[in-house]
Amino acid sequence: MADENDKPPTMEVNLEHIKHKIAVMSGKGGVGKSTVAANLAFTLAWKGYSVGLLDVDIHGPTIPKMLGVGKENLTFDSDNKMLPVKISEKIKLVSMAFLLENEDSPVIWRGPIKMGVIRQFLEDVRWGELDYLIIDLPPGTGDEPLNIAQMLPDSYALIVSTPQDVALLSVRKSINFAKMLNMPIIGIIENMSGFVCPHCGKRSDIFKTGSCEQAANE
Repeated sequence: MADENDKPPTMEVNLEHIKHKIAVMSGKGGVGKSTVAANLAFTLAWKGYSVGLLDVDIHGPTIPKMLGVGKENLTFDSDNKMLPVKISEKIKLVSMAFLLENEDSPVIWRGPIKMGVIRQFLEDVRWGELDYLIIDLPPGTGDEPLNIAQMLPDSYALIVSTPQDVALLSVRKSINFAKMLNMPIIGIIENMSGFVCPHCGKRSDIFKTGSCEQAANE
């Protein structure tokens, strides 16, 4: 009879049918990280891939609002596994927002409780077979990003920033965070650098560009 300790960890078993895991992170808030995560999920789905979108921005979950998803109560299957909300044929969503009484409810939790919720999202959600799991992390390099990186050692980092110098300082911290945790960086996105005029089609750069490219090259 096999020893109980010989069984694969619950999280490993639950996530074994997910091919790729991408953690979308940023050094500071307000750079469009969640928008990038949502757009990435929809782009991959449009290309025919099956995608899971996990919103673990504990204190500011915005993905459901962006996708026009109202208050959803997570349901459970016969094995007591949480079932993600189906956004489309190719996209499944789980968000911290689904656990709140309403969208104005603050999350006043200490670290261990937050880590328990993140672990539950990874161990107890019936994701099924996915090509990609996109994880929208909170900004910064605190407990939540650290725990995701440690719980998912095979995940990749996608870093989002804006061209301003203050944002660039933060993006370097995110780069060093990923390097220290042996988390491969698949890209750095320079967001909000400009806009295209809807009338003339001309691009206007609001801030200087190229800072993120410089950081990536370094």
